[in-house]
Amino acid sequence: MDRWKTIIEPFRIHSIEPIRMTTREERAARLEEAGHNLFGLHANDVLIDLLTDSGTGAMSRDQWAGIQRGDESYAGSPSWFRFRDAVQALFPFKHVIPTHQGRAAEKILFSVICGPGRAVPSNAHFDTTRANIETTGAEAVDLTPRHDPSEILPFKGDIDVAALDRFIDERGAASIPAVFMTITNNSNGGQPVSMANLRAVRAVCDAHGLPLFLDACRFAENAWFIRQREAGFESTPIPDIVREMASLADGMTMSAKKDGLANIGGWLALDDDDIAERCRDVLILTEGFPTYGGLAGRDLEAIAEGLHEVVEEDYLRYRIRSTAYLGEALAEAGVPVVQPIGGHAVYLDARSLLPHIPPLQYPGQALACALYVEGGIRGCEIGTVMFGLRPDGTESPASMDLVRLAVPRRTYTQSHVDYVIEVVRWVAERASQLRGLRITQAPRSLRHFTARFAPIA
Repeated sequence: MDRWKTIIEPFRIHSIEPIRMTTREERAARLEEAGHNLFGLHANDVLIDLLTDSGTGAMSRDQWAGIQRGDESYAGSPSWFRFRDAVQALFPFKHVIPTHQGRAAEKILFSVICGPGRAVPSNAHFDTTRANIETTGAEAVDLTPRHDPSEILPFKGDIDVAALDRFIDERGAASIPAVFMTITNNSNGGQPVSMANLRAVRAVCDAHGLPLFLDACRFAENAWFIRQREAGFESTPIPDIVREMASLADGMTMSAKKDGLANIGGWLALDDDDIAERCRDVLILTEGFPTYGGLAGRDLEAIAEGLHEVVEEDYLRYRIRSTAYLGEALAEAGVPVVQPIGGHAVYLDARSLLPHIPPLQYPGQALACALYVEGGIRGCEIGTVMFGLRPDGTESPASMDLVRLAVPRRTYTQSHVDYVIEVVRWVAERASQLRGLRITQAPRSLRHFTARFAPIA
């Protein structure tokens, strides 16, 4: 198989769902009604939905079979034990606490360990992680080294270890409840974290007596990049790489809607008995009993099977290569993208493509809207709309203004991707015609989900 350039899907299509074809005029009207916010669109008005890879993938035959096996006992369901065992086979933490999705795990953990005067450093917190930390009165701190988006480095998701050590010294370890590492680094272009960086972070945490947690929702993709790019792992099985990453941490939060290959679900896992007990108390109040945690037994079964499938090498080879196919084609056409291409998404560099639109006029949002109007493609702004608003209500430009084209797992074919390439190229060739946006209405946090915009004339 290695002699052939074409990477075929390691599956056959068993069931399909229709796509409703729309016209440019229809899409322009729907975008206006949605306040130029792609989250406000009806999904039936989207041709290719690349808004997120979270919960949007296609489940396998064996996952659907597992759903039929789901046991809905309130406590101690057999489905819970299959779920727990599948999690601990890869992440052997003592306590596994199921939740309905990843942000619930974040909410529970940070409500227990955070609070005013505390700070959580990370290689880059994503949106709900940051919001759940800041809601407690704590500070979410990103310590990612600055890189040019087009610079090709193997592990641009790494944290700045020296900066982390300095930060802990300056703030004091007593004010830092945990260090968080996001694998892969979603906010920074879907870039992986090296095992060497995780080991270095572990050493810093040990020196200061701090726990290390993983935001591990794309752990399998990160493991694949380690195998491909980091010396010493060339022949290491993917599950062994995952277990080594886990061995360097004290706990994790997880959205099973990504590398759990499920449509819903997540978990919090950790070793500390006291924190686990306090988290379970919150779980019972907000999610459910500790052996289902807001999930049906059928969901637990789907996740358990998904965790077996996601570490299969044929799947990961296809997954990473198909995303790279999209990114490489756009880069070859002169469209600025974050390099190297990440595992779950291609990130368009809107700030470079639209230099005439200032960051506070949201070039990422402008580009995302244009892709929808012209081709029915729904992407997601990862930039000043998402990260520019500060807890005190002030606004400043984010470090980058990107449009994320997140590829759902096992959902679209090569012809869909070729169509995306064609649309992005067409819009990029006419980039000078795009104009910025202003916010007309927005909440005080997580504004990118529900804000409304108007074009600037």
